[in-house]
Amino acid sequence: MKEKKGLPLGRVVAFASADFFGGGVFNIVNFLYPGFVVLAVGLSPYLAGVIIMIARVFDAVIDPFIGYISDKLRIRFGTRRGSILACAPLVVVSMLLMFYPYSNPSETVRFWSVFLSYLLFCAVQSVIMIPYYSLSSEITDDFTERARMTTVRLGFSIFASIVCVAAPGMIIDAYDGNTGYIVMSLVFGAIFMVFVGITGLFAKEGVPAPKKVERLDLRGLIKPLRVKVFRQYLGLFLCCQITMAAMSALFFFYVDFYFCRDVTARGDSSMTGMIGAAIMFGMQIVALPAYMALIKRRGKMTAYISGSVIWIISALLLLLLPSGADAAWLFILAAVMGFGISGPGLIPHAIFPDVVDVGHLQTGERAAGAYSGIASFINTVAQAIGLAVVMYIVGATGFTERVPGTPPILSQPESAQKAIVYIMAFAPLLLMSIGILICSRYRLDKKNHQRVLAAIEGSGEERAEVLKSL
Repeated sequence: MKEKKGLPLGRVVAFASADFFGGGVFNIVNFLYPGFVVLAVGLSPYLAGVIIMIARVFDAVIDPFIGYISDKLRIRFGTRRGSILACAPLVVVSMLLMFYPYSNPSETVRFWSVFLSYLLFCAVQSVIMIPYYSLSSEITDDFTERARMTTVRLGFSIFASIVCVAAPGMIIDAYDGNTGYIVMSLVFGAIFMVFVGITGLFAKEGVPAPKKVERLDLRGLIKPLRVKVFRQYLGLFLCCQITMAAMSALFFFYVDFYFCRDVTARGDSSMTGMIGAAIMFGMQIVALPAYMALIKRRGKMTAYISGSVIWIISALLLLLLPSGADAAWLFILAAVMGFGISGPGLIPHAIFPDVVDVGHLQTGERAAGAYSGIASFINTVAQAIGLAVVMYIVGATGFTERVPGTPPILSQPESAQKAIVYIMAFAPLLLMSIGILICSRYRLDKKNHQRVLAAIEGSGEERAEVLKSL
C-alpha cells in the first residue's frame, strides 16, 4: 500500500486558526465578563449570575441541534466551512454588543440588553465552533496526521489563552471610563474574525461528505450515545474538562487566600497568580511536541495516561507547599502541572475524528456534527454541575464574600483555605484516575483504526467483527 503524504502545513495552519478564537474568547469571557456586567453596566452580582447561568443552559441546549443540522447542510465551501465563514463577521458584532456598556437608567432595560447580547454571542460562537470541531474529522482520515493537526490547533488555542489573559485588560485600562471595553471588543473581534475566516476559506476538507443527505430525524440527536467508543471519548474528555474547570475556578483563590495570604509581606498576590497562570499555559504549548512524539511511538492513550500521572503528582505536591513559601516553588509546580495537563488536554481532541469513523462504521452515517454537538452539550452541563459543587463546598466551609462598596477581602477562614487546597490537590487524583481507567479499556489504536476505515465499505460480517474488537 502506498504511504500517504502528510497534510500541507498551510492547510494544517488554516484548520488550526479558528481555535485562536475558541481559546482566546474563552478567557476573555471568563476573566472579564462577570466584572464588566457588575462594574461597567451596573447590574447586581445576582443578576449577572442569572444571565451567565441561563446563557450556559441555552448554549448547551442548542449545541446538539447545531451539530445535527450541520450534518444535513450541503452548501458552498464544504459541509462545515460555509457556516464558519458566514458567521466570521458576526464575531465582531456579537462581541461589541456583549461588551457594550449599556447605560440606560432602567435596570430592567440594562438587564435585557446584556442578556440578549450575551445570548447572541453564545449562538454565534456555537454556530462557528460546533462545525469547526466536526471539521477535524473531515480534513484527513489519517490517524497520525489527525494528531499532528490537533497539536497545532491546541498550540493556537493555548497561545490565544495567554494573550487574552493580559492584553484585553491592558486595552481597557488605557482608556477613561468604559470606552476601553468598546475598543477591546472591536480589536479582538476583528482579530478573531480574521482567524475564523482563514479556516473558513482555506481549511479544505480531504474526506468527502456523503452525497446522500438523510431526512431530518430528531432521534439522530442521541444516536452517537449508542457508540461505545464515543462514550469512552466522552469519559476521557469530561474527566479532563471538569478537573480543569474546578482548578481554574479556584486557582486565584488558592494564590490570593492561601499561598499569598500574608499580602502585606508578599506584595501583589494578583501578579503572582498571573505569572503562575501564564507559566502553566505556556508549558502546555511547550509540551505539545513531546506528546506528539509520544503518540507516534506509543499511541494516544499512553500520552493521556502519562500527562494524567504528571498532573496528579504535581497537584498532590500542593499539599506540601506551605503558605508563604518562595513564589519560585509555585511557578515550578505550575510549570510541571501545565506540562501534565497538556497530554490529557490534547488527546480527546486528537481521537474525536477517529471516534466519528467508528460511528460511521456502526450506524452507516457520517455525522460528525451530531457527535460534536452532543459532546459539547454534555461537557457544558457537566462543567456547570462540577463548578456548582465546587463552589458549594467552598461556600459551606465559611468562605467570606465581598459586599459591594466595601474594601477588598484579604483573608479567609482557615476552613475555607483548607477546602480550596484540598480540592486543588485531590480533584485530579479522583477524576483523572477515572480517565486512566478508561484508557486501559480503549482499543481504537492506529491498527484498529485502519481496520475501521477498511470495514466501512466492507460486508456486514466484516463490520461486525471490527466493532466487536473495539
